[in-house]
Amino acid sequence: MTFWLRPAFGLRVAKRFQTIVGFDRAMALASAALTAAIPLALLCGTLLAGLGDTNVADRVVERYGLTGGGAEAVQEVLSPSADTDVGGDVFSALFLLISTLGFARAAQRLFEQTWELRPLSVRNTPNGLRWILGLAAYAVGSGWVHAAVGRRWHDWAADLLVAPLTGAFLVWSGRVLSAKRIAPRDLVPFGATAAVVTALYSVGAAVYLPRLFSSYAGRYGAVGAVFAMLSGLFGAMVAVVGSAALGREVHDELGRIRRGERPPDDEVRREWHDLVEQVRSHWRTVQEQGPRRRRPTKSHPPKEH
Repeated sequence: MTFWLRPAFGLRVAKRFQTIVGFDRAMALASAALTAAIPLALLCGTLLAGLGDTNVADRVVERYGLTGGGAEAVQEVLSPSADTDVGGDVFSALFLLISTLGFARAAQRLFEQTWELRPLSVRNTPNGLRWILGLAAYAVGSGWVHAAVGRRWHDWAADLLVAPLTGAFLVWSGRVLSAKRIAPRDLVPFGATAAVVTALYSVGAAVYLPRLFSSYAGRYGAVGAVFAMLSGLFGAMVAVVGSAALGREVHDELGRIRRGERPPDDEVRREWHDLVEQVRSHWRTVQEQGPRRRRPTKSHPPKEH
């Protein structure tokens, strides 16, 4: 643990995250995911309503236990009207295809920037379409696990069961969206890290998202549900982007170890010793400056004119 958590390695991960402009990349992914999710939810809601099943809005309300204004806002945004034929609307289908392809390209740029690959842009559209089908299968599979397991036990148990599926899907995503330019074994550290981090985030999101939906719905009405979904997606994408930066550095570090370039133990101890000394020095400086700041200033008598 002291080897993988040493300061030099942590700085390389932070630099990698900064190089790919992690927060901007996460916001771009969250925005693209939201743009694709809303029309997809409307389409799935229409299909489920035709089959007599509950729609997507009901599933979201049940998944996060929404009540009051938050539940009403989700129903207003994600529930299609009774006389809407989304499945037969060519324009809606075209918009859904364009929005999902935009999400695929945003994910493709994440892998290209993290692994320093030449961008393929629209030339990788066939692989983007394959990824969309895989994303739909992953969404159906994870949704089924949450529906089957979450009702019987707890949502965190479903999150643990979905974690291996998430890791496998992300490894496959990197392979497909990079046009097979990244080997699967090079993506395993990213997939394993992202599976754990997203599972932990999902457990936390089940706690704070209901409050977020209720708060935003009370302030902004139905639009508040969109803001809440964007905030939740942004947190999830920060976890994925951060896992990509960490996974890339773990892979590079494992490559150095295989080549015999592992730093000696005394260097690892020296890094931690230097960090501890810097923290202690900073703490002593703060303690010394504290009394000086709290020391009252002497008041001088007014001068006589």
